[in-house]
Amino acid sequence: MLCIAVAPESRRLGKVDLFNAAGQCDLIELRLDRLGKEPDLKEMLDGIAKPVLISCRRQADGGAWTDSEEDRLVQLRTAIIANPAYIELELDIAGKIPRFGSVKRVISHTSLDKPLTNVEALIDQAKQVNADVVKFVAPTPTLDAAWPLLASVAKKRDLPVVGMGLGREGVMFSLLGQKYGAPWVYAALEKGLEAFPGQPTVTEMNEVFRYREINPQTRFVAVAGFGPAESTTVRAFNTAFAAQGLNVRCLPLEIGLSGKAQQMLDNLHINLVVCNPALAERSLNLAETVEESARKAQYADLLVKQGEGWQAFNTGWKSVLRVLEAGLGSRGGDDRPLDRRNVLIIGTGGLAKSVAAGVQRRQGLLSVTGADDAEARQFAQLNNARYIPVANLYDTLCDVVVLAEAQRFDAMTGLSSGTGIKLNPAFLRSNMHVIDLTQLVGESPLAREARMRGCKVIAGEAVFADMISQTYKAISGKELAADIIDQALAAERPMEVTPE
Repeated sequence: MLCIAVAPESRRLGKVDLFNAAGQCDLIELRLDRLGKEPDLKEMLDGIAKPVLISCRRQADGGAWTDSEEDRLVQLRTAIIANPAYIELELDIAGKIPRFGSVKRVISHTSLDKPLTNVEALIDQAKQVNADVVKFVAPTPTLDAAWPLLASVAKKRDLPVVGMGLGREGVMFSLLGQKYGAPWVYAALEKGLEAFPGQPTVTEMNEVFRYREINPQTRFVAVAGFGPAESTTVRAFNTAFAAQGLNVRCLPLEIGLSGKAQQMLDNLHINLVVCNPALAERSLNLAETVEESARKAQYADLLVKQGEGWQAFNTGWKSVLRVLEAGLGSRGGDDRPLDRRNVLIIGTGGLAKSVAAGVQRRQGLLSVTGADDAEARQFAQLNNARYIPVANLYDTLCDVVVLAEAQRFDAMTGLSSGTGIKLNPAFLRSNMHVIDLTQLVGESPLAREARMRGCKVIAGEAVFADMISQTYKAISGKELAADIIDQALAAERPMEVTPE
């Protein structure tokens, strides 16, 4: 089931919110903590076809209640008399409010500041105060942090457990809860009405994550990260999985640093992880076998469990080279448009190293620079490339610029992006081909500025489309339709803000 929480500030608006939510969910949580005066609950609930859970949250539990605790308990006791399907009571006050009629008791525990570790002990305490359902609310920033809650939901028990992970990463917990039979999961009615920042809306749960299609037999493909590129990947892959009748869905997550990631992924029966750049830089630690290009770059964007061990693959650089050469006029076959062209790579991380190796294979003349001169010098020496100090960047002539490190434009221009190397737009010249790999969805500030200055811009979205097409084929053995990618990109593309 899907639960939408509404927290109205007036009885009139509360009735509207209840009707709006009823058409989109299976259970409605009506929060009383924002109402200015005691509501007429019988009147508010009249005509609402869906079951209702009533709560009244203290500020310490993420709510807005500012009156006395005694008054709050009176609100909750009065609410029970209205005969909702559920009443939510915090673990520390549940013993003060006895069971009433057929109203089921949701006994909750909230930790706003840190993940939970003592879940089983809290469940035992909830049993002592006549819980029908136990609910936990806590941050779940990584798979490590969420694991105690996930284990409690996945475990078969007589007392059902509901969890709400705080932050955008909480959707991981919701999707796993759906698979493992949690009584319900949570979503916001619409943007601006989230119970906490980053909470997915009911539209996102349906259209992006396709949570209603998830069942105990669903196999998850993990997608690391929550940026625009990762969200687009999830949307595109889930659309294609559904269209092709595959009981596979994406699970967005962040993998922590505890060293137990392999065990947790195995317990969740996940055998494939699509890595974002942050995880790709350290993903080799999760693999027993490392492909050669991944080993050289110390960068792997795809982890696959084959047999008894995990294997790390570096795949994205091939997409960069394909799209880059196409932008340079490649006609395919043995055509080598990079041959003898001066290619400047800005960045020293794994992606930069991967692309550098590909450029050299295609006989490009490689130069490198980066925010850290020492790292850039070492990178150049190891790859037999020309080292360009940042101070000399503006005197460098090149045919192709590949940005693989976050950048910030000169403050005088009013443009800024990232916190890496400082770039003044004057560096860009009309004879250059420019590709920005730091933003693959939407047009980056650098790409926009390059286009305005007459450069030949190779769209990051073209690289992204090639990358996810190849990854999807590796996962499913099937093609990812171009129109599915286009629709996913359009849905996730950052909104352009037009200056007044």
